[in-house]
Amino acid sequence: MIFNEDLYQIMKKKIAFITGINGQDGSYLANYLLKKKYIVYGLSRRTSNYKFQRLKYLKIFNKIKIIYGDITEYEFFSNVIKKIKPDLLFNLAAQSFVDYSFDNKFTTYEVNTKAVYNILETIKNFSKNTKFYQASTSEMFGNSKEKFQDENTEFNPISPYAISKVSAHDLVRIYRNSFGVHATSGILFNHESPLRGPEFVTKKIISSLVRIKFNNDRPVELGNLNSYRDWGYVEDYVEAMFKIINCSKAEDFVIGTGNTTSIMNFFKLACKEIGFDPVFKNDRKYKYCFDRKSKKKIMQINKKFFREKELHYLKAKINKANNILKWKPKTNLKQLIKIMVAYEIEKIKNPHDESFY
Repeated sequence: MIFNEDLYQIMKKKIAFITGINGQDGSYLANYLLKKKYIVYGLSRRTSNYKFQRLKYLKIFNKIKIIYGDITEYEFFSNVIKKIKPDLLFNLAAQSFVDYSFDNKFTTYEVNTKAVYNILETIKNFSKNTKFYQASTSEMFGNSKEKFQDENTEFNPISPYAISKVSAHDLVRIYRNSFGVHATSGILFNHESPLRGPEFVTKKIISSLVRIKFNNDRPVELGNLNSYRDWGYVEDYVEAMFKIINCSKAEDFVIGTGNTTSIMNFFKLACKEIGFDPVFKNDRKYKYCFDRKSKKKIMQINKKFFREKELHYLKAKINKANNILKWKPKTNLKQLIKIMVAYEIEKIKNPHDESFY
């Protein structure tokens, strides 16, 4: 018998499957898993908007085995899992826009809840050794009365998006407790990166301010500046995902930084990093902001960006992750903003470089 070293190495490697491979989290998680020597499969809709731009920016697109399909189709998904039998399955696919969920409740339910049922049924019936990770969200807590939120905090969802995520979270618990599936959930607070989607306020603020600085672009329009969020760096959080799914006992974990700051303060920190000195003014219609030195108008409030149901305050308590997973974030908010600003400046300076997302 001839010993095939390449085949032997492939057989030794473990397999990870990621839904939502095109997203911010999916891309960074794929990069992390490749460094851990996993064979990585990724599920993508053929209609996905971003066409693997994030994977290409991270220079890993050619290392991922892409499968095209729809996570809401049970027969398709079960056939895929039966074929590849992944060791780890991360469900990061979601309809994740809160405002969109109010007008598209059924689609939000299909993608965020029904699809999770499909995955868990598939694992239960055809791939019992697969470990499962569900991307839950701090939005499930809603306007909590607690000063911080942890694994014992009551859920109080205030949007169709958050309701769909609570339902999926409960499904994970049921399949874990009733059917013995190794099913885990990471309740992740806001996590950002240079590859964040343009619809998210952190990316919107930083990319807009950089364009104003270098290209005299129009002021960034924002909504409620008094909402507080616990913002972290996605590279730290994908490490937490890996630790959660590989925990010997399947459990749910809250992942965050333990710090919270307002959108107003985030805006001020971004201004400082870019070199603006913001001065805030009011007129009869809206609040606006200009740079003290250049007199450029850099921000104005637009009521259309206020949420139908506003979530006011989120702050994670991560004692469980600290104690059991031995995990804590490595990147603080100022460092995160610095990373995001540097990326946007490089993007502005290299307008013809298609590797930028």
